[in-house]
Amino acid sequence: MMKNEELRMVDSAVGLQPPAIADLIRDLLLSLGEDPRREGLARTPERVSRSLQFLTQGYRQNMDELFNGAWFAEQYDEMVLVKEIDFASLCEHHLLPFYGKCHVAYLPDGKIIGLSKLPRLVDALSRRLQVQERLTCQIAETLQEYLKPKGVAVVMEAQHLCTIIRGVLKQDTKMVTSSMLGIFRTDPKTRAEFLSLIKGGSDR
Repeated sequence: MMKNEELRMVDSAVGLQPPAIADLIRDLLLSLGEDPRREGLARTPERVSRSLQFLTQGYRQNMDELFNGAWFAEQYDEMVLVKEIDFASLCEHHLLPFYGKCHVAYLPDGKIIGLSKLPRLVDALSRRLQVQERLTCQIAETLQEYLKPKGVAVVMEAQHLCTIIRGVLKQDTKMVTSSMLGIFRTDPKTRAEFLSLIKGGSDR
C-alpha cells in the first residue's frame, strides 16, 4: 500500500516531457505497422501526448496544495457523505480506462473539509496509472491523514475496458471495491448506515 509520503516521492520522479511522449507514440505506430506520416495519423502523436499528460496529471498534483488548509472547526458529529463522484483512471496493466462512481464518507472529529476537496482528491489520485483496489485505499488513507476524522469510508464502482473490449469480453461487468478506516471498520452500525446511504445510487 502506498502511503502519502511514497505518493510524494512518485510525484517528484515522474515527468516525461510532451515531445518525448510524442516520439514514443510515433515509434509505437511504426511498430503496429502504421505510417505515422499519413494524413489521419500525422498529428496523432501530439494528440496522444496531450491526452496522456491530462490522464496522468495526478502525478503532478501536490496533496498539500490540494487541501490547502481547507478545513474548518465545526462540532458536527454525524456522517458527511459525497456520493456518485464521477472518476476515470488508466489501468496500469493494459493502459486502458476504467471509470465509474466513487462514494466518500467521513465522520468528523471537530473539523470538516470544504465540499469540493473530496471530488478533487478522487480526481488527483485517479489520474495516475492505477489498479482500482489501490486507488480506493489511497483515497481513504489520504483523507484520513490530512483531516484526521473518526473514520473514513470509500466505495468505488467501475467498469474496466480491459474486460469489455479484450480478454473475457464481458460487457456489463462492474468491479466494486471498498476501504473502511476507523469507526467505519470497527462499528458495524456506522458501516451499515454508510452502505445504506449509497445503496441504489441515483435511484434513491
